[in-house]
Amino acid sequence: MKQLPSTLEALVVRTDFSADGSWDAVRAVLDSPSKDGFLANVALVDDRRYEGLTPDQALDLMHPAYRHPLLVLADSTAVTSADLPLLVVDLWGGGRCVRVVAAELWSIENNLSGANMDFEEFAGAVDDDGVFRGF
Repeated sequence: MKQLPSTLEALVVRTDFSADGSWDAVRAVLDSPSKDGFLANVALVDDRRYEGLTPDQALDLMHPAYRHPLLVLADSTAVTSADLPLLVVDLWGGGRCVRVVAAELWSIENNLSGANMDFEEFAGAVDDDGVFRGF
């Protein structure tokens, strides 16, 4: 697989291509500000070369210049669920993962990139199904 691009934004990598409508929904949600006007600072990667990419594989494909603390995967779980639970990979914590609904990605991205909060705070605030839906 090709190395992931290096950006200042958090990468959101599409890894499932079975539902174009769901990917469109992910893009629309990420382009819409929260009720308080916050947006996730992200760069979308829509490239079939990353189809089926796992978190472990993604870690091996990270560009050495990529400095954002997280990577986001829009995998099969994300695109088959109504609330679009994206898989967030903690790059500074050895690849730990947490799911976050697309509408709340801004919260984890803004707070981790600004070092306002730690990954553990989000991982500890997931619902019973293991998905972070906000505080």
